[in-house]
Amino acid sequence: MKGFHAAIALLPPMLQCAAEELTAEEKKTCEELRLRLGYPAAAMIRGREYDLVSVPVTEELLRSVMERATRSSLHAAEEEIRRGYVSAPGGVRVGVCGTAVLEGERMTGLRDYTSLSIRVPREIPGCADEVWPWVTAGGFRSLLIVSPPGAGKTTLLRELIRRLSDTGCRVCTADERGELAGMEKGSAGFQIGRHTDVMTGVPKALAAGMMLRSMNPEVLAMDEITDPADGHALLRAVGCGVKLLASVHGRCPEELTDRPGCGELLAAGAFERCVTVEVRNGVRRYAVRELL
Repeated sequence: MKGFHAAIALLPPMLQCAAEELTAEEKKTCEELRLRLGYPAAAMIRGREYDLVSVPVTEELLRSVMERATRSSLHAAEEEIRRGYVSAPGGVRVGVCGTAVLEGERMTGLRDYTSLSIRVPREIPGCADEVWPWVTAGGFRSLLIVSPPGAGKTTLLRELIRRLSDTGCRVCTADERGELAGMEKGSAGFQIGRHTDVMTGVPKALAAGMMLRSMNPEVLAMDEITDPADGHALLRAVGCGVKLLASVHGRCPEELTDRPGCGELLAAGAFERCVTVEVRNGVRRYAVRELL
């Protein structure tokens, strides 16, 4: 419930009260809170949206949520906002839509917010029980987690980081958006293991390079490979003898071969194993396979 309460803490009191009226099971399975200008706020539960109240969302409400998410420092969060999200306390990520502000062809910010998606972070100890024996059979080897958005790859990745770390393995985590560790004033909001080092608030590729040079990792962890620079950073890590633990949006490794960043990693054999995640009828299912 910790992630759910961190997410609703960004809402104004009226919506917080409405969210608290959800059942314990609904709170447990709530994935996102959706705020769209002119429509009622909604909770996404098992892939479907349910209105929290009948009152439509206003511009003032959207701005108040953004103020809370950025700790009243919208200006300081401009770089994140340009990427379409804000990292909020407790490992919460807020996706942002609105009107782009452009200087030439360069986007410099967003104004007139039209919708927000507040992702509920989730910590589920034991969620890796099914795959852990296979992941560690013969020793840990570089692993790629593949799943569609919202299927739970970040939750699985966080749990695998914790378990590897607690075996004594040095795990360096490039946590650009703060979703994996939920760092707040230097303390992790989630259990990530006693031998885990975290770099947060820095683009993943830059964080990976910094930790390779300074932290002597055995495993480099990264959530959501999205950019060619991410792939290049992970390839450098492999060249240094570091194992990888990373996730990416998708349904299977085969559809990633032409994707910038991922294609090069797969062609180079950077990942030896893969876990695919999907949700069917509200049940999360894992499939494991060797890539080499």
